[in-house]
Amino acid sequence: MITAKKVAFHTLGCKLNFSETSTVARQFVEEGYQRTAFSDPADVYVINTCSVTENADKECRELVRRVNRQNPEAFVCITGCYAQLRPAEVASIPGVDLVAGSSEKFNLLPLIGKLQKKAIAEIHSCEAADNAGFIEAFSGTDRTRTFLKVQDGCDFPCTYCTIPKARGRSRSDTIKGILQKVETIVSSGCKEIVLTGVNVGDFGKMAGSERKETFEELIGALNESGHDIRFRISSIEPNLLSPEMIEMVAASKVFMPHFHIPLQSGSNRILGAMRRRYRRELYADRIAYIRSLMPDAGIGADVIVGFPGETDEDFAETHAFIKDLPLSYLHVFTFSARPGTPAFDLPDQVSQEVKQNRNKQLRLLGASKSLAFANKYNGSDFPVLFETEEKDGFLFGYSPNYLRVKLPYSAAFVNTIQLVKLVGVDRHGHTICKTTEVNTINNNSCQKTNTLFQKEQVA
Repeated sequence: MITAKKVAFHTLGCKLNFSETSTVARQFVEEGYQRTAFSDPADVYVINTCSVTENADKECRELVRRVNRQNPEAFVCITGCYAQLRPAEVASIPGVDLVAGSSEKFNLLPLIGKLQKKAIAEIHSCEAADNAGFIEAFSGTDRTRTFLKVQDGCDFPCTYCTIPKARGRSRSDTIKGILQKVETIVSSGCKEIVLTGVNVGDFGKMAGSERKETFEELIGALNESGHDIRFRISSIEPNLLSPEMIEMVAASKVFMPHFHIPLQSGSNRILGAMRRRYRRELYADRIAYIRSLMPDAGIGADVIVGFPGETDEDFAETHAFIKDLPLSYLHVFTFSARPGTPAFDLPDQVSQEVKQNRNKQLRLLGASKSLAFANKYNGSDFPVLFETEEKDGFLFGYSPNYLRVKLPYSAAFVNTIQLVKLVGVDRHGHTICKTTEVNTINNNSCQKTNTLFQKEQVA
């Protein structure tokens, strides 16, 4: 009896990377490979990398060392953004056999060949500018939720960002293609689709052509698709989030009232130095408009501390601006100078000590906002989509407005939407709940309103 070869995957970075890893993994399974956990022995290890921060690069190197200790004879392939940007550096990591760039990640099987270990790693990587076509992808490891790639690349390079160099120009799937993939995802039993990309608000550009469709048109098509499934927008730039999009989400029965909108700085001077395409006033206007139509929407933001030239006054301006914004959570990043970006050579680099202190201050502010947002809904009933994984005797899931909710484990609740009463917040920031007398309900029964998603509002 021939034993199937085993392959293991590890993903670093964003939701887009997760969608692409899942697509590559399906290719291996279709060719007869058995997928296994990354911590288990395998014949092939694939690491899909990120290169947004220096820590992501370090984590890649540590993962390779772990694999070498675990199975020195295994074939090790590194792909993704780090592999695209610095292939020679990745190839020099002991134990690496194949380095495949951003586009080549979808062609790993023929590149891997007979799984023979290499004395010198092979590099297969084209220039990012040559990545003209759109390659579809969606995640499928968790049938509760999938990340659906609708767009790739970016035409708006910020001074600190490596992504345009790693992924090339903006390009998209078609609305028709997306609707076809939604059909496939829905038929698998998935309950929620997260639309993801490098810059989803720039959706509609096709390879080598002008814009053919718009993100507003995509939202409209998904609204009208008639599927019993939830949709979320993973992240969208404030200057590309139009008032019309906000209105469409507010009126939708399938799009969740949840926005993740990168801010990066609350100082207009620093936003200019970053080459962001908006100012704080526009950002505040977008948040205010969301709150006016969806008072209970979850709204998250990204912010970077320690950008070169960020003074104490700039940081104080950022802190005060965020403090006054009605955000429900905050993701804080410490500036990491990336080789090949304009910010790498900027003067007035901020010391690590100062960056760490500013990071801590904003994390405390973000934690305070998250706690206040969750506590606001104590005693309220929400429809929560629970996931498949058991953690310490609990199931976890998300409310429509992105509260992370936990409930004592019950197999009957896996991959179902339960109407639950929120009763508190634990020390990790998870919302504690209990089930109401109404249990499993359909997605389309969870018709959201512009106020609370209370039991009497659920059909």
